[in-house]
Amino acid sequence: MDKYVNVFIDAFKNSLQWTWNSILFEVPWYTNYFWGLIAISLLVWSLELLFPWRKDQEVFRKDFWLDGFYMFFNFFVFSIVISGVYELLSLFFNNLGISHQSLTILNISDLPKWLQLLVFFIILDFVQWFTHVLLHKFSFFWRFHKIHHSVKEMGFAAHLRYHWMENILYKPLKTIGVMILGGFEPEQAYIVHFLAIAIGHFNHANIKITWGPLKYILNNPVMHLYHHAYVLPKNSFGVNFGISLSLWDYIFKTNYIPEDSGTVKIGFPGDENVPKSFLGQLLYGFKYPKK
Repeated sequence: MDKYVNVFIDAFKNSLQWTWNSILFEVPWYTNYFWGLIAISLLVWSLELLFPWRKDQEVFRKDFWLDGFYMFFNFFVFSIVISGVYELLSLFFNNLGISHQSLTILNISDLPKWLQLLVFFIILDFVQWFTHVLLHKFSFFWRFHKIHHSVKEMGFAAHLRYHWMENILYKPLKTIGVMILGGFEPEQAYIVHFLAIAIGHFNHANIKITWGPLKYILNNPVMHLYHHAYVLPKNSFGVNFGISLSLWDYIFKTNYIPEDSGTVKIGFPGDENVPKSFLGQLLYGFKYPKK
């Protein structure tokens, strides 16, 4: 038992120390996600203010500060708190003989570095797309995903407004994605992680970008706005599930962009019952909400 307690404590302390070192600039700049998140956020927010798509939207839009808090809570605070649990799960599966190499289908460690990054990016993005579909398709997951869809005005910080329970689904499936690649993350995986943050911020931003012909590959704010639309196509549980890539939506026919005015109402029927406070949203989903 002491072994497991020590593993949990060590993982928690290491995660906390890494975050603190990041704040103090005591980690390599290219792995400093704390200041990297701030830099990307300021850049995308500046572009929102300079080139607003919805010109009547306030500088500090509705729930701006709540979403800003969510960015740091989900990216750092929750990660620190839960780090020990993930380490214990890893130890548990290792003791059962299930290692990171158990599900290997494609070992990318011998590929050129640029190809490692590309394959890593594509596989993880597909896993996230598939997970996102599950969040909408199954009512138990949707109850928690409603927090993300309770945003009523879109802006960059809405990217990381999501219920902490989503990590319980995303993290294991992303780990499986890595296991498929031989349990291997490329040395420059930080490039993929920063790119995903930047694209996610852009997708939620008050900016009109479609990337031209690349719209069939890259997700964009116009496409993602309709993912948040209050009114969905008939008999649909959701559209435009893409995270970084729109490719999967075009392949699996879940793409939907009827127009691009940016004035579509967002949210979902019953979103008025979602608590307005962070603490209320933190506990949301564990009991059936009001219809």
